[in-house]
Amino acid sequence: MNTDRTGVAQQPGSQWFDGEAGPLVRPYAMTGGRTRPGPTGVRFDLIALVTLDPGTPGAADDAALGPEHRTLIDLCSTETQSVAELAAGTDLPVGVVRVLLGDLLESGRVTVSRPVPPAQLPDERILREVIEGLRAL
Repeated sequence: MNTDRTGVAQQPGSQWFDGEAGPLVRPYAMTGGRTRPGPTGVRFDLIALVTLDPGTPGAADDAALGPEHRTLIDLCSTETQSVAELAAGTDLPVGVVRVLLGDLLESGRVTVSRPVPPAQLPDERILREVIEGLRAL
């Protein structure tokens, strides 16, 4: 039997299991050691919106996908979700979700868009003037 730092005896392989958390898988194992979402050039901000590509087969149809990829596809299949929502829904760190989304984006399974920043939205005053102009016609 092995002993931990406190001198308590452990079962072989128990360092990979936590009684409260369940089996432990390190984030770098899920991403293959990668920390960036790949060469796509897309930034996955927390508010970036992820949509499942309509032509994408179901997550169960592709054996090349890992379980985390499948979970992300399942979450996106019902509605568009932000990166932050996906991280919360999968209970994974945001950095891991970004890398996994990069994989899905490169394979054409998802699309990523950003909401329009408030600074680029038309001013309310301008919209009112347009409405008044249309009413005058």
